Amino acid sequence: MMDLNDPELEFSDLVYAYQSWVMAIINDEKLESSEKLLNDDIAEEALNAMRFLPGEVTSAIETSLARVYDVDPDELASILFPED
Repeated sequence: MMDLNDPELEFSDLVYAYQSWVMAIINDEKLESSEKLLNDDIAEEALNAMRFLPGEVTSAIETSLARVYDVDPDELASILFPED
């Protein structure tokens, strides 16, 4: 589990936590994978990371992963944030 009070915590750790969440959601919602990747730990770490990552960074992560997995960026946004 990511410790946000750890002075050794790197920006890349926050990016990795957010990327992991986006990739897990893409895997679970868009790919024909039988194995679900999203779990409470991944979701919690992503929510914590979002508090510290600029919107430009989270947007860039979402956009690049949408391209990699050939998912429509708007559709991905609606999957990631269904309440918006």
